[in-house]
Amino acid sequence: MNAKLVREGYAGTGPGSITPDGCAVELYTRLSPGSEPDVIEGALPAGASLLELGCGAGRVTHPLVGRGFEVTAVDESPQMLERVRGARKVLSSIESLDLGADRFDAVLLGSFLVHAPDHRVREGILGACRRHVKDDGVVLIQREGADYHTNLPRERRDEAAGCTIRIVSARPLGDGVDEVHAEYVFDDARWTQTFRSRPLSAERFEAYLEDAGLVLDRYLTDDGVWALARPRRP
Repeated sequence: MNAKLVREGYAGTGPGSITPDGCAVELYTRLSPGSEPDVIEGALPAGASLLELGCGAGRVTHPLVGRGFEVTAVDESPQMLERVRGARKVLSSIESLDLGADRFDAVLLGSFLVHAPDHRVREGILGACRRHVKDDGVVLIQREGADYHTNLPRERRDEAAGCTIRIVSARPLGDGVDEVHAEYVFDDARWTQTFRSRPLSAERFEAYLEDAGLVLDRYLTDDGVWALARPRRP
């Protein structure tokens, strides 16, 4: 049975439990990790301690654990965390996360979470990254590509999962925020998700990092989707 959706502006449809931000748990157990583990592994020393914020059902967690990283996986959905294996699990929103004195070699913020439409939420998310990374550690952040809200509809094929992913529309809501509608189509099931996202130029993204006490070191991919930041030195 689908769960009731309670987060304003977010919705999801399809089989199984759906989280308040419209993510379907079963869908995220099916989607492949793609190239994300390769990008992350290439930026970190072997065996690094890694805090994964918004881990979901473990789509990226599991490959990272398999590659020898010591992963602490954080998500606000207990249904998502039930699917995670091999990692220390923490049930919490990212903004309110407090792991005491624990600090990590790397903090991972994937799933385009830096594009949170609410400025306070984005500030809280980046604050959690800064609080939990070692002073000589790194923060890996996944950004939306430059064309993610344009030239729609657009689709790609996740061959490993057997899924067609369509970004159907991005409707401006005002104040720089879009309402995005996505579809995920398998041979035996179909899910949709509607969510809100704030597109960020590279300049604006880097300024928000600075506000959080982080400094961009470099972009890890040619399309600028993956970025590596470091704590700002006093």
